[in-house]
Amino acid sequence: MTVAEAEDAGVPAVEVRKLASRGVLRAYGHGVYTHREVPSSRFTEPAVAVALAGDGAFLHRDAVFTLLELGQFNPRAIRVGTRRRVRRTLPEWMSLEPRSDVSDDDLTQIDGIAATTVARALYDVRPQMPRERWTALVDDAERLQLLDVREGAELKSVAP
Repeated sequence: MTVAEAEDAGVPAVEVRKLASRGVLRAYGHGVYTHREVPSSRFTEPAVAVALAGDGAFLHRDAVFTLLELGQFNPRAIRVGTRRRVRRTLPEWMSLEPRSDVSDDDLTQIDGIAATTVARALYDVRPQMPRERWTALVDDAERLQLLDVREGAELKSVAP
């Protein structure tokens, strides 16, 4: 959670900081916290990464597939994109990349985490992946209904 989200829920920022100083919340910096007694899930780090990058940030490229457990990726860092300049220091486990080419139509929410659509993520990783592996990823996304048939056909028509 962020301080802004807490304030929207009626919790003053000073109370959030008190909870963090008492060890109830773990502070990641820049007003981003997690509750120490709430178990982590595969969504925790990506949500924290997007929150740390600030307003307008989103998961992109292989981070979308990792979040959805689609394909086999083992990224060194969580890839976060943003359409604005971010000057803050961020942890090494995340990679922030400027993405002015991503439109609002290419963005969605995956369990409350801003991310590019699966179709956009597939389009973005296409040049870096072997054709067979990329095509299998498109097929898996269609099978899991993360892409509709039209999107799958469009992507396959521009396959590398």
